Amino acid sequence: MSFFSSSDFWIALTQIVLINIVLSGDNAVVIAMASRSLAPSQQKKAILFGSIGAIVLRVILTFFAVYLLTLPYLKLIGAGLLFWIGIGLLKGDDGDEELAGHSSLAAAIKTIVVADLVMSLDNVVGVAAAAKGNVPLLVLGLVISIPLIIFGSTVLLKLMERFPLIITAGAALLGWVAGEMAIGDPAITNFAEHHHLLHTVVPAVGAVAVVLAGKWLASRQGGAPAEAAA
Repeated sequence: MSFFSSSDFWIALTQIVLINIVLSGDNAVVIAMASRSLAPSQQKKAILFGSIGAIVLRVILTFFAVYLLTLPYLKLIGAGLLFWIGIGLLKGDDGDEELAGHSSLAAAIKTIVVADLVMSLDNVVGVAAAAKGNVPLLVLGLVISIPLIIFGSTVLLKLMERFPLIITAGAALLGWVAGEMAIGDPAITNFAEHHHLLHTVVPAVGAVAVVLAGKWLASRQGGAPAEAAA
């Protein structure tokens, strides 16, 4: 445990915490959106268990991050999954009143963990680099980030109740991240390098597409009862 007295340890730990603060913004959005339709007591459970589950998976993923990011098509698959999660959160998949409380809670936790895992493919590289192979340092830094993510999610939940437009902005953010992930896939790196504009166009298209698709599906769900009544 002598590394606790090393200045390098504390410098690296500070770097990891700062990286997590910067990179946890989109994760906090997912957590807040996935749990927004739950009862207040269940929101706290979804945020807590979802955040802890996401952090544990992020620790595991970090050890394989450098290798995983070199695999072709992995980012494309992750982008597609994240794109669909963004649409689902916007159209309110978890808002079905017929779902039992524990089922809704489980669905919210699953969405939080899966979305965080996908978005962390890029994020964990920065954390792993800062840790320099020091496992205790890596785990400690990620554990410290848990309350930061939970606090950010709680604040966003309160803001979403007052400003529903934030929900649309959150879905657009997921679409943007999905576009960035897709254009960064090794399978299309050579093509993307010769078309620099794609690094802006693809994320922008992803953001717009998620919002449009989510709004359209939400309007269809809202119109279904009226059509049935007619």
